[in-house]
Amino acid sequence: MTKEKIVQTWRESEEQVVWQGRFIATKQRGNWEYVSRARNIRAAVILAIDEEDHVLLVEQYRVPLKRICLELPAGLVGDSDDNADEVATDAARRELIEETGYDAARMEVVGEFYSSPGMVTESFTLLRAHGLTKVGPGGGVDDEEIITHRVALADIGAFVAARRAEGMAIDVKLLMLLAPQIIARG
Repeated sequence: MTKEKIVQTWRESEEQVVWQGRFIATKQRGNWEYVSRARNIRAAVILAIDEEDHVLLVEQYRVPLKRICLELPAGLVGDSDDNADEVATDAARRELIEETGYDAARMEVVGEFYSSPGMVTESFTLLRAHGLTKVGPGGGVDDEEIITHRVALADIGAFVAARRAEGMAIDVKLLMLLAPQIIARG
């Protein structure tokens, strides 16, 4: 059996929008297909750890996965005409309150990251929330039905394993919380 070499045409090609909706666009450049956020919308992801070393996690149904996913709180930055000029720190604070019911005295920008750069151009700004205070019920807006979990960092591995065993999807960003335990296994 012989393998045919795939000719890479993306270097010489212009980006083409194949389809665009309200929030995403599918694109092609040569033989490379990928997805982008429409209107350069970005995301803010919040690492919220309180003074007692508990992290806030959320679970919500994700339509593409057809199941519930365990995640860090997150949301889109500037996702509507009303807040098109929103900055990541403001979006993170808004989303933290909406999803978890906690407010942060301060948001620290950790950096910009890409979760699946071979397929999606979307980036997210990771922010560390400091000085957490419970201010509301959380649960999200509209029909989100978000459930908030406050989990001791020492128990994060067991908590994630239990949720995975229940059939829950686990967001890749939780790896930063699991990494110390994975590395310690050697």
